[in-house]
Amino acid sequence: MARRGNHEGTITRRKDGRYAAATSLPDGGRRWVYARTRAEAAEKLIAVQADAARGMSAPLGRMTLGGYLERYLEEVAKPKLRPRPYESCVQVVRDHLAPTLGKIPLVKLGPEHVQRYMNSKAGTLSPATVRNHHAILRRALAVAERWGLVHRNVARLVSPPRIIRTEIRPLSPEQARIFLAAIAGDRLEALWHTALSLGLRQGEVLGLGWEHVDLDHALLRVERSLQRYGGAYHLDDVKTPRSRRSLGLPASLVEVLRAHSDRQAFERAQAGDRWLGMDLVFCRADGAPLNGPSVTRRFRDLLERAGLPGQRFHDMRHASASFMLATGVPLRTVMEVLGHSQISITADLYSHVSADATRDATQRVSALLSN
Repeated sequence: MARRGNHEGTITRRKDGRYAAATSLPDGGRRWVYARTRAEAAEKLIAVQADAARGMSAPLGRMTLGGYLERYLEEVAKPKLRPRPYESCVQVVRDHLAPTLGKIPLVKLGPEHVQRYMNSKAGTLSPATVRNHHAILRRALAVAERWGLVHRNVARLVSPPRIIRTEIRPLSPEQARIFLAAIAGDRLEALWHTALSLGLRQGEVLGLGWEHVDLDHALLRVERSLQRYGGAYHLDDVKTPRSRRSLGLPASLVEVLRAHSDRQAFERAQAGDRWLGMDLVFCRADGAPLNGPSVTRRFRDLLERAGLPGQRFHDMRHASASFMLATGVPLRTVMEVLGHSQISITADLYSHVSADATRDATQRVSALLSN
């Protein structure tokens, strides 16, 4: 029987039924991987040996979580994620996860470390933000598990904090009418009308180009989103196929957008060579993109002047959906207008509104039965 050569590796079955595979590394160390089946163990062993051949295998005892996360960001997250989510992931790792957990050896990271980390962040960050940190760590460790760097994903053993969903309280139809009357003549009047009428996300409405708006046929195409990362503005494709959509425009909004186009043509003439030429529907007086936080502050100022309760920009999207459902628009159509990827998202967000919209139907059934 032929003897195994150096670095060929071995696979054995443990008492718990799992398979353990080991191979010698060029630096003299030894690397173990674990799997539920022999075939999976063999696959992991081949991956480890391939990494070792490329010089990518650091001795596990000396690999820290911080070192691994840097590798994960470069080799996995960067090719897979869009620029802005990738930048956000990098910030979470470098500003939070690495400073707190980064020095722990990867193989010694335990669920107690993850739990302690989340507890420490609970006092300063929102539950949603802590859940995001947990999700990033969980995804990174899932890759480490597939690569055979750890034998289990300890982040999966820790439950992230629960998010207590606050009740959505968008503008009522009466409040929306008050708001639209109060903003008459505002430079961004058409932006507020568009957001309330169509329920666009802020990035979508700020990324609209005139080539996406056909006023003669009353159509608008949502194809891109204005995002800011890397210290600059970018016009990125919308994030999902469902987000790419064509919307019919009501006659009142067409009229508002025509007036806005005339206003912008005057500003463009006034700016002359200073016009930045991005051809955005909604922009600054020199053609430059609008800053999202500044637009939100302007929105809140207008609400305050109109004597209306404070809102987020995103609440105009909720208001638009509520208006559609309250007037009997089918849930599937609302999903298409909003660009949700799944109808369950729409149903979950607006279950309280759809219940109001269906009450008339159930009352008619009740009346029929009582008669």
